[in-house]
Amino acid sequence: MENDLEIFEPTEMEKLPANLPPEVEEGNIEYKLKLVNPSPHRIEHLVTQMKWRLEEGQGEAIYEIGVEDNGLLVGLSPMELRASVHTLENMAERLGATLTILRERCVEGDYGEEDRRALEILVRRVPDDQKFIDLRMSVLGNVDAGKSTLLGVLTHGELDNGRGRSRLNLFRHLHEIQSGRTSCISHEIVGFNSSGEVVNYSESRSVEEICENSTKLITLMDLAGHHKYLKTTIFGLTCYSPDFSMLVVSANTGMAGTTKEHLGFALALKVPVFVVVTKIDMCRKFLIEKTVSQLEKILKSPGCKKIPVRVETEDDAITAAQNFDSEKIVPIFRVSSVTGANLDLLFKFLNVIPPLNKERDKLVQGPTEYQVDEVFNVPGVGNVVSGRLHSGSVREADELMLGPCDDGQFQKVTVKTVHRNRLPCRLIQAGQASTVALENVERGNLRKGMVLVSKELVGCSLEFEADIYLLYHDTQICKGFQTTIHIGNVCQTVQVMTIKEKDAVKTNHRAQVVFKFMNRPEYVRVGSRLLFRQGTTKGVGEVIKVYPYIDIPAR
Repeated sequence: MENDLEIFEPTEMEKLPANLPPEVEEGNIEYKLKLVNPSPHRIEHLVTQMKWRLEEGQGEAIYEIGVEDNGLLVGLSPMELRASVHTLENMAERLGATLTILRERCVEGDYGEEDRRALEILVRRVPDDQKFIDLRMSVLGNVDAGKSTLLGVLTHGELDNGRGRSRLNLFRHLHEIQSGRTSCISHEIVGFNSSGEVVNYSESRSVEEICENSTKLITLMDLAGHHKYLKTTIFGLTCYSPDFSMLVVSANTGMAGTTKEHLGFALALKVPVFVVVTKIDMCRKFLIEKTVSQLEKILKSPGCKKIPVRVETEDDAITAAQNFDSEKIVPIFRVSSVTGANLDLLFKFLNVIPPLNKERDKLVQGPTEYQVDEVFNVPGVGNVVSGRLHSGSVREADELMLGPCDDGQFQKVTVKTVHRNRLPCRLIQAGQASTVALENVERGNLRKGMVLVSKELVGCSLEFEADIYLLYHDTQICKGFQTTIHIGNVCQTVQVMTIKEKDAVKTNHRAQVVFKFMNRPEYVRVGSRLLFRQGTTKGVGEVIKVYPYIDIPAR
């Protein structure tokens, strides 16, 4: 760590007389003026405090050294700074955490005094129940915006040749390679080690090695950009529940095609978004500026009400990442997958961005609810389902209830094996995506939209009530209107049975509506976000009441 301190030259440091916001009791950010030779009793208190900050940040905490509790940047002398960092190292070592210096500030001295310095340090400790801090990011944007190419560069560490070579690593079907367009959801991973360095794929590095060497892993979900694959894109947003989304915009076309639609879906589902403007190597500066200005205008509009922030320096990237969980700002990056311009800023942002799911610990303690989003058969293994665990935990040999079937019933199944990130594991917990091999179930009894739940959660509904907001309709929605609805992993046609206190719903109006599934009962949870569409009709909402289908007996 001493070597890290010595690499900063005073000429390289930015003079920052501005103060920080006052320290907040909650959260994972801690201010410390100095930590020079604390007593043993003080050390115990500091370690307990660090442990609490790490828990608040789900494994990550930010320490501001040389800063008073009111946010005043005081700074420390080089000797005091080294002693404070040494104390912080000892504290982190006791908790099994690592330190990474994010940035250094220089505070101008008064009356000829030597300039003093303040440090911002990232403390990271992988939670005891995980191998690494795990985040999910969906990638949105119009067709030909460069989404798959950018992901290929981020995950494989090799720049593109200008003709889309890097995207070939992500495509799963022959027609995708031939057309150059994504039609299904593909998953890739990018890892960061304890020093904040990128752990990428290579000829000698496998998925297992990436997971083994990473303390933070981000799963990148490449969603389709073409309008005819809109159902697939919406399914990825609702079913996989991404922690945040990356909206990719081409610098030469701007907010074209489905870009606005994808942005609207993410904001409606309350998924934090940041924007990446690609292909800056093939555009003149005035065209890039025009695209960014167009973006800023849309983000500031009454429909979005966001604060766009241009990321041009490493300091901007760190600040944007730390404030990203406020859901008010939208960072904007300008990158090139061919020249690699500003990709380092994007990596810095992804490394520092905190876990955004604040209720994970509470969900882990709850009953098991696993959402099935894909079903397949593996030779020698049998029937396998993939999906995301919303709450509780799943381990080998667990007995769970699978359903609902077409008649609304659930059947008892046994968990054979569990895989996460293509690796076998004994346990998965809330918020984690995985594949589960099942025993005592036939292939014909499996489908997308099912759930694996504990016995106390067994139940389904044919009708439910939702508080909806109609984004757009040519005229108005009345009783009897049919539409396709997405609720988590459920995608089915529903009919409007009742509109409470109204005869119809018009564009930009709210209402409480009772929907009925047209094909079969489904497992629906109160509080789930929903999205419905039919042609140009689009709306969002939240489930507020579920009407039980029948008293479900276990088989």
